[in-house]
Amino acid sequence: MIYKEFQEIKLSALGMGVMRLPVMDGVYANIDEIETDKMVAYAMDQGINYYDTAWGYHDGQSEIAIGKALSKYPRKSYYLATKFPGYDPSNWANVEIIFEEQLKKCGGRIF
Repeated sequence: MIYKEFQEIKLSALGMGVMRLPVMDGVYANIDEIETDKMVAYAMDQGINYYDTAWGYHDGQSEIAIGKALSKYPRKSYYLATKFPGYDPSNWANVEIIFEEQLKKCGGRIF
């Protein structure tokens, strides 16, 4: 794996985005956590240490799934970023509330 220095941290040049995780029964919000765990294990084995999610991915379930999958690894072994849903102006007044919810959904693992 190639790593790049970014603000004194070493990030893998390739990251894993979790906008399209495996699902069950064709339901976008019904993430297959067993297959997701396998994908994350493979990524970690290959040296990937950067994971990216967002509030709206998988109808709000992506942050939860990646938080659970990454909880099996030492916290210092990866970076997890999630994105604020700023595309919806109704969220702008709730930045702190939404951030706290994102932190909870990710299991307290946001970078």
